[in-house]
Amino acid sequence: MPFSYRDPIHGFIHADPLEQALINSRPLQRLRSIHQLAFAYLVFPGAEHSRFSHVLGAMELAGKVYDALAGRRGDLLEPDRRSRDRRAVRVAALVHDIGHAPFSHSAEDLFEDGIDHEEMTRRLLGLAEIGEIFDRHGNGLTADDVVTLLGKPEAPKQRLLSQVISGELDVDKMDYLLRDSLYCGVRYGSFDLARILETVTPIEDPQTGGWGLGVDEGGVHALEALVMARYYMFTQVYFNLTGKALELHFNEWLEEKGQLWSSDPEGFLADDDVSTMAAMRVSQSVHALAIVQRLHYPLAFETEEHLSSAERERFEALLPALRDRFGSDNILVSNSAKDPHRLGQSRVLVRRRDGRLQPMEEASQFIRHLARIERFRVYTPERIQGEVATELGRRWPS
Repeated sequence: MPFSYRDPIHGFIHADPLEQALINSRPLQRLRSIHQLAFAYLVFPGAEHSRFSHVLGAMELAGKVYDALAGRRGDLLEPDRRSRDRRAVRVAALVHDIGHAPFSHSAEDLFEDGIDHEEMTRRLLGLAEIGEIFDRHGNGLTADDVVTLLGKPEAPKQRLLSQVISGELDVDKMDYLLRDSLYCGVRYGSFDLARILETVTPIEDPQTGGWGLGVDEGGVHALEALVMARYYMFTQVYFNLTGKALELHFNEWLEEKGQLWSSDPEGFLADDDVSTMAAMRVSQSVHALAIVQRLHYPLAFETEEHLSSAERERFEALLPALRDRFGSDNILVSNSAKDPHRLGQSRVLVRRRDGRLQPMEEASQFIRHLARIERFRVYTPERIQGEVATELGRRWPS
């Protein structure tokens, strides 16, 4: 009998013995104590959801995407629910986030030895307890097979499967948009998932010869809705004004402490949101208090939402003098930047009804005209908020 989880996004999620054993392992259970959206729960009270629920959803979607792809190209992917490739892609989706540090993306560049969360994921998959789980339940599937899919495999089929996990139309995006929208109490992240699953298809890019995820022509508007959902979730939730302030204070607090996330898997497993917040609660740092007591610096100035590259450089050039005048500790700057219509490094191709292939940007007028998000915000202590606002208002064109 498969193990079942009741999920508010996907209904019942069923796990086989390998998946269930991994779910019960320390690296997966730790994700229950890692908020999906870092400090967003201090802004959106419902955003208490964890990376744990997200990876379960990503696993479920990985199976559905695999089934859709295999149904269209059975010569490429075996259309069998117990196929090795389907099992591998589901497990890869399940474990893809286990290397995230406390409060997720807020301080991802603070690992010892300069590693990143993807390298930590690989190290955690190398733990003896994980190897024993694969030995007992893998039926030939190994942790190394999963590591391959989480990287950049060269084999065409593995490269296609890796894009299901992290690529242009990956299950990570599909799940987090729907999940984050629900728990934040907003509607920006909604899109027609059923239509995307109905139209997603493997397409061989004639420019590169590589296989990638594309859509049939009937899925263009569903894809547009996904891009629009991503755009609004970034502008309204992920780049929220208060949320960005809390992230800046968190990084300042970590820098004061000289905190680095352990590069050793055992040491890393000891840190999560709970332990980190406990340390902040006993700290007298202004930056810890900013989070724990909601005493964050107020906004002094923000730019428009869509700066050009030249405008970005001009604004960055103002910051050294500003820090010299008011003190670096008093000037916290966020740069919220994203190309929401660029879903990955490769092209997303649309297959027209006559067989022609078009890049998504050509097939969709809406996506073609969507601009990059590029916005700066400057936060300061309240006592100098007005002065900083006046100074930047004088130097920066309206």
